[in-house]
Amino acid sequence: METEAEGEDCGGAEPARNSDPDTHLQPETDDSDDWKETSEPQSGFNSLKNDEVPVSDLIVYEKPFSCSECGKRFGQSGALKRHMRSHTGEKRFSCSECGKRFSRSDGLNVHMRSHSGEKPFSCSECGKRYSFRGDLKIHMRSHTGEKPFSCSECGKRFSRSDCLSAHMRSHTGEKPFSCSECGKRFGKSGDLKIHLRSHTGEKPFSCSECGKKFGKSGDLKIHMRSHTGEKPFRCLICGKSFKQSRSLHKHMKIHEGGK
Repeated sequence: METEAEGEDCGGAEPARNSDPDTHLQPETDDSDDWKETSEPQSGFNSLKNDEVPVSDLIVYEKPFSCSECGKRFGQSGALKRHMRSHTGEKRFSCSECGKRFSRSDGLNVHMRSHSGEKPFSCSECGKRYSFRGDLKIHMRSHTGEKPFSCSECGKRFSRSDCLSAHMRSHTGEKPFSCSECGKRFGKSGDLKIHLRSHTGEKPFSCSECGKKFGKSGDLKIHMRSHTGEKPFRCLICGKSFKQSRSLHKHMKIHEGGK
């Protein structure tokens, strides 16, 4: 039976629906910008010409606070203190809904959108809205056609890193998703989801013409040809057309002498 692949829609550019919102976390502010609040030159210093002050001295003047771990500089002691949590692992801010903890308040604020449903980021092309800036950035690739992630084995390109990771299993043979009913393993979570319908009997795809239900969208697509009369598979030798690819393969044996 010809089927249409389902599950992780890695042909497009939409973010995974069950992804952790925090993987798309892009804080509204950044420690590196804090120096701007106090970067106005003081009297005396302002009277000096730029070419009279070494660039290194200007940097130290504007960002006098330095991280003892990595050397990154900051304009305010508070910004340095917040930055140090990235080294210590301290997470002072806790979500009141699920208890997840964050090292920065803006990180918690972004996370709260996963509970409130707030979607402040809107696509300028189609108007679709997103809770996280990262999700909007990924969505925009569906308009631009950008595919920045490339397979090192075959060169195939993807718009999302998770789609590339799923694709790589076709080369490695890894099957991390296991059926709890029969133990059968799959390389994609979407394939496991489809397989589970064979145990549950779920048939979520319904024909709009006759109401017949199917467990796979590909099976519904094939069934619809019985209503539309569509025959997309055509023999290149005699021109005869068929509704299913397997029917065309069977037909080709006539031309191959039955082999």
